[in-house]
Amino acid sequence: MTTYYSNELAGTTTGLTETPAVGVRPSAEKGYFARLKLFRATITFAAQAAGSTFVLANVPAGMSFVSGNVVTTDSTASAKFSIGTAASVAKYRAAAVLTSTNSPTAFGLRNITAGAYSAEETVILTVSNDAALPASGTLVVDLICASAN
Repeated sequence: MTTYYSNELAGTTTGLTETPAVGVRPSAEKGYFARLKLFRATITFAAQAAGSTFVLANVPAGMSFVSGNVVTTDSTASAKFSIGTAASVAKYRAAAVLTSTNSPTAFGLRNITAGAYSAEETVILTVSNDAALPASGTLVVDLICASAN
């Protein structure tokens, strides 16, 4: 059987190599040898109107997004929400309802090769124009980012 090396160990962008690079190519952009940091945002539902936005985190420059989780105590019913930035509201999570309660739902980048932020990244949650959020309950959003230090 052939042994292949990950992109990070191979020092390539394809990983289609059978020869490891000399040493590892540590990179916060790829998450290898990086320290993970959690940014938690808690939102109390109070029938916030469709179109509302919530600032979830201000992620420092030099970090890169790895993944995220959302969990809610109450279904959002027909209210959809996305997670992203002002420039790209669905950068991390496309607009969708969250009907599973007390069960983490993972989300992530559409472009997994995105690198470290060159400037602070303000991550927001945007309620779509479909419906208002529920009148009660709690939503927790965890953003997991990598840092070289």
